[in-house]
Parts: sequence; C-alpha cells; structure tokens
Amino acid sequence: MSAEKLYIEKELSWLSFNERVLQEAADKTVPLVERIRFLGIFSNNLDEFYKVRFSDVKRRILINQDRGVNDNSKHLLGKMQSKALKLNQRFDELYSELIMEMARRRIFLVNETQLDDTQQKWIKKYFKKEVLPHITPLMLKDDIDVLQFLKDEYAYIVVDLKTNDSSQYAILEIPTDHLPRFVMVPEQKGKRRKTIILLDNIIRYCLDELFRGFFDYDELNGYAMKMTRDAEYDLSHEVEHSLLEQMSEGVSQRLTAMPVRFVYERDMPEEMLTTLCDKLGISNYDSLIPGSRYHNFKDFIGFPNVGRDYLENKPLPPMRCADFDGYDNTFDAIRAQDILLYYPYHTFEHITELVRQASFDPKVLSIKINIYRVAKDSRLMNSLIDAMHNGKSVTVVVELQARFDEEANIEWSKVLTENGVHVIFGAPGLKIHSKLLLISRREEGEIVRYAHVGTGNFHERTARIYTDFSLLTADQEITNEVRNVFGYIENPYRPVRFNQLIVSPRNSRKQLYRLIDTEIANAQIGKRAALTLKVNNLVDKGLVSKLYEASSAGVKINMIIRGMCSLVPGIEGVSDNIKIISIVDRFLEHPRVIIAHNDGDPQVYISSADWMTRNIDHRIEVAAPVRDERLKQRIIDIVNIHFTDTVKARWIDKEMSNTYVPRGNRKKVRSQIAIYDYLKQVEKQTRKRKQKLEHNESNHGHEH
Repeated sequence: MSAEKLYIEKELSWLSFNERVLQEAADKTVPLVERIRFLGIFSNNLDEFYKVRFSDVKRRILINQDRGVNDNSKHLLGKMQSKALKLNQRFDELYSELIMEMARRRIFLVNETQLDDTQQKWIKKYFKKEVLPHITPLMLKDDIDVLQFLKDEYAYIVVDLKTNDSSQYAILEIPTDHLPRFVMVPEQKGKRRKTIILLDNIIRYCLDELFRGFFDYDELNGYAMKMTRDAEYDLSHEVEHSLLEQMSEGVSQRLTAMPVRFVYERDMPEEMLTTLCDKLGISNYDSLIPGSRYHNFKDFIGFPNVGRDYLENKPLPPMRCADFDGYDNTFDAIRAQDILLYYPYHTFEHITELVRQASFDPKVLSIKINIYRVAKDSRLMNSLIDAMHNGKSVTVVVELQARFDEEANIEWSKVLTENGVHVIFGAPGLKIHSKLLLISRREEGEIVRYAHVGTGNFHERTARIYTDFSLLTADQEITNEVRNVFGYIENPYRPVRFNQLIVSPRNSRKQLYRLIDTEIANAQIGKRAALTLKVNNLVDKGLVSKLYEASSAGVKINMIIRGMCSLVPGIEGVSDNIKIISIVDRFLEHPRVIIAHNDGDPQVYISSADWMTRNIDHRIEVAAPVRDERLKQRIIDIVNIHFTDTVKARWIDKEMSNTYVPRGNRKKVRSQIAIYDYLKQVEKQTRKRKQKLEHNESNHGHEH
C-alpha cells in the first residue's frame, strides 16, 4: 500500500474540520443567531488557514522552484484551492438561507437599496456624525504602494469614480475597529420588526457625501475586497536585538507581508481587478476568489441577537467546584485533596481567586506562571502586579510568539516589566505552550508548593467557550517537577529528569511511545489492551505509525479529534482497531487527554500538547498524570460521555466525509450538555457528602 494512502495531508484534513463548522451553520436544530455566528467562526478559521497553512505550502513551492526540486506541493495547493472554493460556495448558499430565515422572524439585514425615506435620512445623519471622521480615501495613483496601506484583518470598498469613459479608483477602509459592523436602524412606530444594516452598506449609501466637492465624476460605484497575508515572519536574528524588539518588528512585518488570498466582489469591473492584482503583486499561486458583497465575515461571530431569547443558546451558568467549600482559603482546599476543574462547566474564577489570594497572603513567597494567551483586561495579570507590590517574588514566562496574540503579549510584557515583575521570554528556538502555575508558601517553617497544570490558557474570556481541564495539586512529586520545568525554561541546556511529568521536547516522544508499547505488549500476550485519546490535532508521522502498530497488534484505540487528523482509520490489517470521532458544538473542544488501559489500572494524563511534531519536538509542553482515583474516574467518565454522543459526533474516515454518527434506536445524547448534567450531579453529591461529614463531626463533638 502506498504511503500516501496511510497519511492524509494535514491541510486537507484541516479544511475537513472547517467543513464540520459549516455543518453547524447548516444544522436547523441550532438556534438561528448561533448558526449565523458559526458562519463567522468558519470565516475566521478560513482566514487563518490562508495566513498559515496555505502560505506555508505556497512558500514550499517557491523554495522548491528555486532549488529545482519537484514535489507534490503544487498538486496539494490545487486540491486545497478547489476544496476551499467548494466550501465558499456552500457558505454563500447558507448565508442567503439564513438571511431568509431571519426575515421570517421579522429581523431584516438590509442593504442600502432597501431603506425607506425616514431610514435614508437617519443613515445620512449617522454617517456624517459617526462614520465620516474615521474615513480617509486612499487614491490609487501610480506611485502609491497599496501593500503598505492595506491591513490584513480589514475589509475595504474600492470606489470607481467614473467620468465619461475614464475611471479613477479610491480605497476605503471599513472602520470596524472604531464602530460596530452591525447597526440597528430605527423603525417606524408600530412596525414590529427589527432592521440591521452593515457598516459597509452605510458607506456605500453615502459615497457621494464623501467625494462631492473634491472630485468630478458622473457616477460612483463601490466594490468590496479583502486581502489575506502570509502570517510567518522572518525575524532578523541580530544579537543586539532583544526578543521584544524583534517580535514587535515581526508583527509589523506581517502587516506588510505578501498577500496569499485576494477576495473581491463578483461584479467588480475587469479593469479594476487587473489594476488591484497588479498593485498587490498577486502571483498565480495565490487564491483569487470572487465572492459576494460582504467580506470579513469573522465579525459575524459577534452577530447581535435583537430578537427573542430562543434565537441563541440557553446559557449554561458555570458552576462552582464543591471541593473548595468549607475552607478558609484556596490553599487549604488544594492541600486537602487534588482538585480538577473543567471549563466552561466550572467557573474560571477559581483560578483568578487563587492568584488574587496569593498576591497578598503573607505566607506566599513566590509565584511563577506561563503565559501563552491572556485576556486584554486580565484580572489574573493585574493580581501578579499586586503580588509584586506586596513584596512577593513574581516570575512570568511570556510566549511572545503565540500566533496572532503577539501584540497583546508584547503589551503585557511591557506593563509587567515596568512594575518590576521578572519577565522571561522563554528558550531560544522553543515555543512555550505549557499551562503552568507554581505558588510557593512558607508553612510552619517548611516551603510547600502548589501547582496548576492545565490544557488551556489562563484566559478569562476563552475559558467561557473552550473546554479545558485544570489540575490543582500540592502533591510534592508533581510540584517539584513543575518547579524543574520552570528551571528548564530558564536554562534549557542543563540536564533535568522528569519521572511524573511528560515534558516536550525532553521526554514526550519517548514517554508516549512507551505508553503505546505497554499496550502492544499486553495485547501480544492476550491481555485486554486499549488506548483512548482526545486531542485537537493528530498529524505527527511517528505517532501515527506507532498507533498503526498498536492497532495491528490488537490494541483497541478510540479517539476524539477536533481538528486535523492524518491517520486513516479502518484500513484492514493496519487500522481496523481504530475508531475516531470529532465533536463540533457550542463549546470549542480543547483538552488533550491520554487514557492507557494499563492492564486494568488506567493511567490518565492531561496535557497541553497536541500530537503534532512541533508540540512533541519543538515546544515546551507538559502532560501531568492524574493520580487521585476519584479525579481519574471523572476524566474517564467525561471522555466516555463523548463516545455516546448521537447528536454532534461525526466519524473521521478516509473519505473525510464528515458523516454524523448514526443514532439508530439509541436515545439522543448531546455530549456537551450531558457532561454539564454529569458535573452538576458530581458537585451536588460532593456537597451532600461534605454536609453529612460536618453533621457527623458536630454530633461527635457534642457527645464529647
């Protein structure tokens, strides 16, 4: 069998994942406004796909051309383009369908030709007062470098100022960084309907207000366009450049990086299109995509619900974890037992509260934390600054190369440094993606450490929409090794051993192979052998081959993979013991979990690392064993609930067909909701047990 068939290209697998996002927009059981938001998520994903995956393949083609090497990159690029075009067509169909659906609910998304007289007057006033101050046309003259002006994340209107048979062009940026993209237009009294207009259409309607008195023209026409740039940057590795300066430079370089995709309105005049392609230096490897009149659909992620409550998901209020109940402070709770949080089902406030308490607790000596992505107005970061002012030793490892979050991280680094916090920018050549927090306290003359090992970022906002585990522990073996990870980050060339933690790039590959090999050995002597894996992406060839080896030996492998999956399940003799599902629903599935059957004594790990070569060999990532039997079982239960999903689970197969797991005569299970109910039960039982204990203790006290 050719190697090709054993391995699906990650880029195509990624597009298949985004197709699952589009399926959510098509799903009539999903509330209407949520379906529109899924269109926004799909669009945002596709932007990132072009910036990262597409531009990577394009770069490979150009490098290979220079070297005179022939590989299949051109063929792959063709496949990627045709799949993306197919998804775009489906997107356009769904958009039209959803606009009609909204109209049935008396919510109208109108364009500039659909306004009544009163609305036209209101729009002109709104334009003059709110919009006009933010718009300056860029005239397309010969000596203008358009690439310097155009920003990556923005949509533009190109205006054709026509006189007789000549045209001059102007580019207008739609100022969504200053104004809402969706504007509610007042309705006539007594009309029970809601009208929304896009900022783009307000500008189109008022073009004359913008140009009149400055230019001569017979008619004005506007056409939408958007450009996506290559997101890689070529940092000048000069010694005297600090990493902070380099990253600031890298981000500004991305702003002027070459375009990899150019989307334009279908009926844009040929001459205008040619001029723009010429000005932008669009090559024949770039994606030229004719589209509708709206671009930058990512703004639809924030589409407002102006209708009834049922048009969006019912809120699932995050719950408090009962393991913290009855203790004077968070440290006492963690010392009493390991605690497992699962967001967004649990509130992230437990973590912000832990750091807040640490910031003024007289027993706390030091706080160390890894930051990959954080909220712009992060309470957690402010608590770290408070801790510094309270005389604690505070070390923050900031990953400046967290893609698309560099600017926020550069800003936070400056603020932290100005406040005297010890900021480390990680190890050269290694991105730091682990999610660690370590707090050291002096208790009765001893130093006691408390650690957090997680699968997700310390980000208050994403913790409400991403599912992620956080393990809080005072287990000395684990906390000492977490301390060693921080030492390793500061000095990656000093030898260090990890017995409990799986740490990339130190021992991840070896330890993951060892876990799989144990199952293979058990299968070979006739014992039950099984592996359950939950990751975002599985594309590392070494790990894929190892899983094929395990499947051939008879190990039963069940996986939940949200995004890219290069492994092909169900190949006779190779992967017929492997079943893979993917779940796309209201929360973004983000945790990485490994469950090895281990001859009936399961080993359970939670990890920050996906099964991609970069995460195993080129980043600092940490997986921690869950040693508390109660918590181990909880993770196994949660993962098992996913495998009972009959609503949102899709099979991953070699055709990348994204067929839903058939329900048959089983009851409807939507795993994300079922997990919420399960955890609610867990918390309720924990509280009952605690009350019973307290009750018994107080009775016992009275007897004495």
